Amino acid sequence: MTMRPPVSNLPIVFDNVRYVVRALPILDAVSLTLSLGAPTVLIGPNGAGKTTLLAVAMGLIEPSDGRVTFGGRAHMPPLRRAFMRQRPTMLRRSVAANIKYALATSAVPRSEWPARIVELLSLVGLSELGERPARRLSGGEQQRLALARALARDPEVLFLDEPTASLDPAATKAIEDVVRAIAARNIKVVMSTHDLGEARRLAGEVVLMHRGRVVESGPADDFFNSPKTQEARRFVAGELLV
Repeated sequence: MTMRPPVSNLPIVFDNVRYVVRALPILDAVSLTLSLGAPTVLIGPNGAGKTTLLAVAMGLIEPSDGRVTFGGRAHMPPLRRAFMRQRPTMLRRSVAANIKYALATSAVPRSEWPARIVELLSLVGLSELGERPARRLSGGEQQRLALARALARDPEVLFLDEPTASLDPAATKAIEDVVRAIAARNIKVVMSTHDLGEARRLAGEVVLMHRGRVVESGPADDFFNSPKTQEARRFVAGELLV
C-alpha cells in the first residue's frame, strides 16, 4: 500500500490580498509567499498591517478580496498552525495545567500528554515551575508559557505577534533563544516585531510593511545591507515611516 505524504500548510501564498474594515484597507494588494526555512520577520510601524497579516495567514479572518492558499490548497483547516498573541491570557491554573488545557485541543494522544508537558516545559525553560500558578509568573515567563501552549498543537507553522514587546533585555533574550530552538525543529516561524535589532538577530527573511502594503521583502542580509526601496532605507536608518 502506498503511503501518502502528510499534507503541508506550506507554502502559504498571499495573492493580491485585501482586508477592508469600514472602507479602510488594513491589507492592500498583499502578495507574499511564506515558505519553509528560517524565521520570517514582519517589521513596520504601528498600523502597518502586521498583526492582520498574521491573523489572515492563521485563518482567523477571511480576506475581503484576493486569495490565500496553504500548500496549494484554499480554506485548509488550521490544524497544524498556531498563533500566539502579543498579550496572551493565562488560565487560572498551574503552568503544567495550562499546557494540558492546550493539549486537549490538539491531536496528541492523551497517553502522551505527561511526556509532552515535560518536553515543552524543558524547551521553554520552565521545568522547575510546572506547579506554580501561571498568573504568578513574570511577564517573560508568561510569554514562554504561551509559546509552550502554542507548541502543544504540534504546529508546522507558528505565528508570533510581537512576542517580546515590553520585556526587559534578559526576558527578550530568553524568548529569542526559544524561537531559535523552535526554528531548529523545522517549524516555520512567522513573527512581527518593532525591534530592528531583534529582526537582525532572528530573521532569515524580512518583510517590511507600511500602510497595509508589503513595501519590500527578501533575505535578511540583503534587506539590511542593501535595501532597495526608499522606505526600507529610511526604516533601517531609524527614521519614522508615517
